Amino acid sequence: MRLEDAEIGEQHREQEEAYVVVGGSGRARLDDEIVELAQWDVLRLAPAVIRSFEAGPEGLDVICIGGRKAEATRRGAVPDFWTD
Repeated sequence: MRLEDAEIGEQHREQEEAYVVVGGSGRARLDDEIVELAQWDVLRLAPAVIRSFEAGPEGLDVICIGGRKAEATRRGAVPDFWTD
């Protein structure tokens, strides 16, 4: 997963996802909550949670795990989701 534009959020209709931080650090915005992330942290997210990621100084390497039909259930991008 490439984390290039943290201002855009994403959510799904049905797809639950898990994110595993395999390198670096950063932050995730989950609806109105900001969570600090470090290597080996895992986030499990319900479909309706709007999510966005921000890499720390050494980058943020994340593996996203979901079902086979993620694109079919994607609600889409949420512009200007993270603007602090």
